[in-house]
Amino acid sequence: MSDYAADIKKYTSNVNQAAVDAIVKYCGIALKGKDSQYVATKDPAEVKRVVDGFAAKKLGLDAKAAEAAVKAAGEKMGQDKTKSRVTVYYLMAESTKTLGKLV
Repeated sequence: MSDYAADIKKYTSNVNQAAVDAIVKYCGIALKGKDSQYVATKDPAEVKRVVDGFAAKKLGLDAKAAEAAVKAAGEKMGQDKTKSRVTVYYLMAESTKTLGKLV
């Protein structure tokens, strides 16, 4: 997937392209991997990686807030089996009002 903004627009009306670009840059090569370009929001090990990585390092969230943000993003994306890492990260930042930390 290369049009990350289009995927994000399925879940939110306003998309900050600069924030999307910052997330893509942060993820880097991980977006090339077939498995690593998605987030398994119900897998505790994957959630921990997101909480300890992106949420703590880029958004400055504590573990409790980060876990809640991952859960909220997963719920918002519903039954979509392939939850794009960029979209999950964007929705996390949006729901925690930390989009500004990305740009």
